[in-house]
Amino acid sequence: MTVPLYQAKAEMFRTLGHPVRIRVLELLQSGPRPVRHLIDEIDIEPSSLSQQLAVLRRAGIVVSFRDGGQVMYALSTPAVADLLAAGRNILAEVLTDRGGLLAQLQAHQDSS
Repeated sequence: MTVPLYQAKAEMFRTLGHPVRIRVLELLQSGPRPVRHLIDEIDIEPSSLSQQLAVLRRAGIVVSFRDGGQVMYALSTPAVADLLAAGRNILAEVLTDRGGLLAQLQAHQDSS
């Protein structure tokens, strides 16, 4: 039995719904990184980072491989970076709209 597309999308967005996972993906946009660099960049215990990386790996959003003695992580597809960029664009538009609404509300309060 196949999963409906909308359900698969919801699962993917649930997987992305954690700040550490988003930060990892942001860091991986510039290319593969060893786990130790991710730990240096993210203020998190190594065991917690490992759990979050496992979630991303199981979902197929990142891939891991060995390079010498280091475990490296990379985005599984450039489309992940595109999704993060779309999220930034949506957030910027939403916040701009909210800022405009806030300015309108403040102007209305000042004239009352």
